[in-house]
Amino acid sequence: MKKEQNSDNRNLHIMVVDNEQSMCEFLEIILLRAGYRTSCFTDAFAAVASLERESYDLIISDLKMPSMSGLELLRTVKKKTPSTEIIMITAFASTTTVIEAMKNGAFDYITKPFKVDEILLTVEKALKNSQLQRENLRLRQELEKRFGFDNLIGKSPGMMAIYEVIKQVAPTKTNVLICGESGTGKELVARAIHFSGPHKEKPFVAVNCAAIPEHLIESELFGHTKGAFTGAVSNTEGYLAAADGGTLFLDEIAEIPPALQVKILRVIQEKRFQKVGNPKEISVDLQFIAATNRDLQAAVSSGEFRQDLFYRLNVIRIDLPPLRQRPEDIPLLLKHFLQQYCLEHNRSLNGFSPEATQALISYDYPGNIRELENIVERCVVLESGSDVITQATLPEVVRKKSAPGLTINILPPDGIDLETVVANLETDLIEQALKQSQGNKTRAAELLGLSFRSFRYRLDKYGLK
Repeated sequence: MKKEQNSDNRNLHIMVVDNEQSMCEFLEIILLRAGYRTSCFTDAFAAVASLERESYDLIISDLKMPSMSGLELLRTVKKKTPSTEIIMITAFASTTTVIEAMKNGAFDYITKPFKVDEILLTVEKALKNSQLQRENLRLRQELEKRFGFDNLIGKSPGMMAIYEVIKQVAPTKTNVLICGESGTGKELVARAIHFSGPHKEKPFVAVNCAAIPEHLIESELFGHTKGAFTGAVSNTEGYLAAADGGTLFLDEIAEIPPALQVKILRVIQEKRFQKVGNPKEISVDLQFIAATNRDLQAAVSSGEFRQDLFYRLNVIRIDLPPLRQRPEDIPLLLKHFLQQYCLEHNRSLNGFSPEATQALISYDYPGNIRELENIVERCVVLESGSDVITQATLPEVVRKKSAPGLTINILPPDGIDLETVVANLETDLIEQALKQSQGNKTRAAELLGLSFRSFRYRLDKYGLK
């Protein structure tokens, strides 16, 4: 059966290595007809040298060659480019050499003589596997870039100290406790520890303990067997097993019920656990990173949290400062989120106006970085008529909090006419807003944080135009 040439195959490069020229030519004809780019070598050393200049999606090599054996070539290639698949050709399918080749990472082997359809089918499978491995590598690199150490933003002394701790703890599997208010980036720090360490290719499993109902949290963490309780209709792998070899991030650890705290303590100490409904023990090797926005020490004192579990988790402690304590980081975060959301929403904005920047720096951010991020996305979506984000586009709560205080420091002995003072102040501010907006009443109302109807009422009240 003749295989039709596939034009997509032209982007796939295959190396053929065989000391017999006739075999090289035969394979080259087959592969070229199928549309593959093909390079042939009768000398294995020349093939290895070619790897420095060219990239190959697949290598087809004879096992027995005089200069360098196919097994040696296999080991060399796997050391240089692990994702490159290799098919071995041999005249003796049962030899120990074939078994050794498979152990060392060969995708498959084909025995001589072989059929054309057989080798083309094996080539197709090997190339699919190679492409899958490369896609997995690309995804892993993307995860590292997105969640790695370099993704943390800030130059304040508090953040610089945290960077140093992350650098020291990342190469280990030491348990870490991250403390900080909601929205300070606790999960981001946990991911940075994981993706900067040697087990970055292993799973990172994040669990929000506060989001799981109390009656389900044990089965979610430990897994369960079919029939273990009402509603357990199948065997389920829990988060512990899913994180094996990598990192389990327990967010809001203070919300775990006391009865379950004992079982988590045992897993940390013994590296073993049991599924709900199954007495068989399962071994795991993982790093625990816990986070909380509560005072865990106070929870220990009140009896809500086990002291022994607290000390097991609190080996390395990272305290994340709230955003209001690191105002020097706000401009960096604004730039980062502006670029992110301009790209996401296909907008072209060149930054923030000086007034908007000052307002954003002055705001106290009860929701921390998460709130700042939401504010920037909102502004990117709503800003119109300007190439920068203006103060008028900011949420009202930010504008009000950043407004300068207007006070009379000394009350005259004879007192004041409060209504007259307020009227004069309102009139002055309305005139300034009209001047700044070049007579645009809608814009002037925005500058004063007023609705247009309320602004128009004041214009009529004070006889302004």
